[in-house]
Amino acid sequence: MSDADADTISARISPSCPPETQRVLTAAWAHDLEAVKKLLDEPGKARVQDPTTGETPLHAAIRSCGSPSEQDDDPADLEAARKVVYELLLWGAIWNDVDDHNETPGCVARRLARTELYNLCVEAGVRAEMLFGVMDGYEELGSEGEDVEVVDLDEEDTGMVVVGEDGDEPPELVDIEANGQNKTAEEEVQEDEPQFRPPKDHTEADVISEAYLRSKLTYSDGKLVDDKGNGVMMAWETDIMRQSVDALLPGKEPGKRILNIGFGMGIIDTMLAETKPSRHHIIEAHPGVLEHISSPGSKFGAAWEESGPAPGAFKVYKGKWQEACHQLLEEGQIYDAIYFDTFGEDYSQLRMFFTEFIPGLLDSEGRFGFFNGLGADRMICYDVYTKVVELHLVDAGLDVDWKVIDVEMSHLAEAGKGEWEGVKRRYWTLDKYRLPTCTFLG
Repeated sequence: MSDADADTISARISPSCPPETQRVLTAAWAHDLEAVKKLLDEPGKARVQDPTTGETPLHAAIRSCGSPSEQDDDPADLEAARKVVYELLLWGAIWNDVDDHNETPGCVARRLARTELYNLCVEAGVRAEMLFGVMDGYEELGSEGEDVEVVDLDEEDTGMVVVGEDGDEPPELVDIEANGQNKTAEEEVQEDEPQFRPPKDHTEADVISEAYLRSKLTYSDGKLVDDKGNGVMMAWETDIMRQSVDALLPGKEPGKRILNIGFGMGIIDTMLAETKPSRHHIIEAHPGVLEHISSPGSKFGAAWEESGPAPGAFKVYKGKWQEACHQLLEEGQIYDAIYFDTFGEDYSQLRMFFTEFIPGLLDSEGRFGFFNGLGADRMICYDVYTKVVELHLVDAGLDVDWKVIDVEMSHLAEAGKGEWEGVKRRYWTLDKYRLPTCTFLG
């Protein structure tokens, strides 16, 4: 089936699709705003999916536009599509739901060159990620339990508890039915209906930091992999590292104070050492990497540490960066250039680093960079995280300049082949890399 045939309404709304879901998908496909508004009469309707194709109303509204090369665009229809997409997002349509082709609505918009609709999806993703960040912060603030009191009632009779707060407001009743017996008839019907199961790539399972630190690592053939075949670092990143050094140390003047978090294969530390810094500190937590660093053939073992211009000027801090950075702050260490590239940690840890530690560790004229693999499994996620990190950097008092680098994809395009041979996780899929260079605002 050609892409054009695969994007038809008959291909996307299957015979097994429940009637109510069909109505929502058909109205979205037709860009019938009034019908969409009437059908979105309760939470969840904007997120329904065809049980076979995974088509959501957001997919349908975008897909039905086709690509500009296929037909003459009708400005009125494009405006109608924009309004329907906006309405669906307003009602909680999920920007990154995937269909049976593993495409999000934004992926479809990008493939069809519908830039305005793609941008609406990106903006929705940014709003969602920023909201999740706020909610996480709120939950952490509320976890102490100092202002919230839970008072038991007769749960057998009421199935409720009273949640009271200090102050004059009356307590709120919260349903605590654990077995779900209070479900509505509609919810029970929905549970009986066939549900879409998104395609799963088991090679893309998340790697958790603690599990990674317990794993056995192997250095071989220009790559560093853990015992499950996850690529921790690979030689194809060398050009990115070289250009990162150029951005962090323009002119590569000797005598700079440098901190790198995450040694890996030592690619960037080798380049940083060549600039003849006055201070070069490395933080590394993995026992296997630390063993590699201390091996006889290493450039960063005991002899390197002893070669520094002063005691402690060249040093590997062993352990988690969260702990080592506190030590550096206590020591009063200040750096001209800081690079951050850890493995097995999510974005929240990077954000914590530049929010809590960069202000105390980076010189007022210094530069900070990080390996920007945020959302690198698909373009829309990369675009969303670019905007999210920009906003969070500003909150931390930092400006960011992005340099776009071409990534040679001839050996990276297919999982299990080329550079990915013997590597389970294909952690990079894009032909462009956005290299960040951060400095203090003002």
